Formats: sequence, structure tokens, C-alpha cells
Amino acid sequence: MKTIHLCLLVSISLLSSCSGSSNPKEKIETGYDLPVQFNPPVYVCYKAPADIRIDGVLSAEEWGAVPRISDFVDIAGDNQARPFLETSVKMAYTDQGLYLAVLMEEPHVWADMTEHDSPLFLNNNFEFFFNPANDTHNYVEYEINALGTEWDLFLTKPYRDGGLSFSNWEFMGMESALHIDGTLNDPRDTDTSWSVEIFLPWRSVYQLTPGKNKPEVGDQIRANFSRARWNAEIQDGKYVKIPYAGDDKVRSRFWAWAPSNANNVHMPEFWGFVQLSGLQAGAGEDTFVKHADEETKWILRNLYYRQNQYYKAWGEYAASLTDLKADEACPEEWLARLTLHRTARMYEITLPSPDGNVWSIRQDGLVWSD
Repeated sequence: MKTIHLCLLVSISLLSSCSGSSNPKEKIETGYDLPVQFNPPVYVCYKAPADIRIDGVLSAEEWGAVPRISDFVDIAGDNQARPFLETSVKMAYTDQGLYLAVLMEEPHVWADMTEHDSPLFLNNNFEFFFNPANDTHNYVEYEINALGTEWDLFLTKPYRDGGLSFSNWEFMGMESALHIDGTLNDPRDTDTSWSVEIFLPWRSVYQLTPGKNKPEVGDQIRANFSRARWNAEIQDGKYVKIPYAGDDKVRSRFWAWAPSNANNVHMPEFWGFVQLSGLQAGAGEDTFVKHADEETKWILRNLYYRQNQYYKAWGEYAASLTDLKADEACPEEWLARLTLHRTARMYEITLPSPDGNVWSIRQDGLVWSD
């Protein structure tokens, strides 16, 4: 998905260590109310109840017992209009890999991009993103339009952190198929939907995760699913993009499973969690397990947001937790465990979690445990 930066109209004061100072350093625009709340969607992924044939047809035998993820919302958050077309995503897995079933309500199914690895967000499309290591780096993206044209790519880290994307990277052994309930690129009628089935071998999902080539029961994968949807009208027998009502120019709506509160899906810290169950779909129900480490990592993420804004304002990172006003982003009882080391261009903030794991974050957003 194309990255579009949105500056939210909120701010916070990061006061200098000298109280009462008239220094203009006292106030820094953050782009977020801090601390940012952490409430990503979650999904329990069960074993496939039957053999799944990748043909784009979402049969009841294959998918009837598999639960769907929660409803899509606007990528920019709850303050935006709710999606007016339904999108359903289901997941199941086997020892060999992960299966996805996607159903998108659409009265006019159209697409015009046919070249592999084209920027398919310029068409109506479906997209997914996976970060198995849950560190916001080395994640994968996939897009498909209604012609079956695909774009798969690997990103070293989010664009905001100087990440690079590689479209010549490919999912090994991937299979996909489409089914259209209606007619493609025919504006004379009204369509119902289009659906996609996808199979991803585990070795492909984990090819960027050193030391691991498949998950274990209970593992959690950071993921997001989104849909680019353009408004169009029929002109001279063809679909032509037009602005949505109230918009000043032609632009797409981006609907997603996990909103990032900005028009930017490349913020992996906001993505949802997919937890693998040892049960077969329809044979019982598992409970999603919240890991205590995630609270620790989110405190570090809020301090990363603060450091970004401090650097933007003053050309260097904050040298102390006091300058960073860490007490406003970290519970009081945890403050004594925080440590900050920095140079003018780099920093590392470390915080032990309650279970003893020591987590760190640095200037490019990477989060890791020693």
C-alpha cells in the first residue's frame, strides 16, 4: 500500500529539565496523544478441517467451520466512516502452510493492471502483511487485484524508519486463485463479490526469520489485512475513478483489520496477532493468550515515538529519560528499570519485563530481547 503520512491534530509538551524555562524546546508536536493505547485485534487460527483446493471458491465443506476475523475498519481509525462494503477473511493451517479465504462484497468488479509486481493499490485490491518475528522489521507484503495480478515484496523495515522494499522478492511455492460472482470489467450489470484463496508454505512465510522455518502451536504472528477501494462511475462504457463524496480529489479508501490511526498500513506495531491453535476448526474453541511482554514492548514503543519527535525538533535524540518525560509514557513502578543510552544520531532504550526478559528498542524502531 502506498504510504501516506497523516499529521493528527494533537500535541504534547515535553518540558525541559529546567522548570519555568522560556526555551522553545519546551513544546514538541508528537503527532499522537501519548501514551498511545495498545489494542490490536486478535485471531485464533485453527487447523484446516478438510483438504482445501485453491480455486477461489469458498466452499462450506472447506471453510464453513473456520471463524472469520473481526470486521474491517478505516485504516485511519474509529473517527473515520465505517466501510460500506463487507470484507471477510478466514485463515486455517496445516503442517505444510497457511491458507487464506477472502470474500469482498463489490457491486462493480473491475481491474486494469496486468503486470506482476505493479503497485496494485492503484486498483481495487486485497493486501496482507506478515511479521512473524514481531519486531517490526523484515516483513512481507502481498497484493492482488480482480485480474489475479499479484505484487509480493519484502520490506527491511517501515518506510518511516528508512526501510527498503524489494519487489523482486517472491513467495516460494505460493498458490492463489480468484472467483468472481458477477462479471469482470462489465459496467452493464451489478456484481455481488469477488473472492480469493491463497496458500502460503510455512517455509515461505518464515524465510526471513533466521533459525525458524515453521511455527509451533501457540505461536503468534503479527499480521494485517487491508483493502484498497476506489470510487468509480461509468463513463462511455468504462469505469472511471472519481472522488468520494466530500473528498476534494480522487483517492482510495483503505479498509483494514488493524487500524493504525493514520493513512499508513506500514506501522507493524499496530497490526493484529494471529495465534496458532492445536485444535481443528469446528472441534473446539481456544482462547487467545495475551503475553505480558507486549506491555513492556509498548512502553518502549511510546518512548520511540517521543524520541522521533524530539529528534525532529532539535536534530538530536533526548539524552535522558527526564528530557524525554518518560514518566508520562511509563507506569511509575517501572521507571526505575528503564535505561537510556544515546549518541546524537542513535539511541537504545531498555526495559526488563515482569517475567525477566529484557527488551530494547532503538532509533529505527527495531525491538528485541536479549
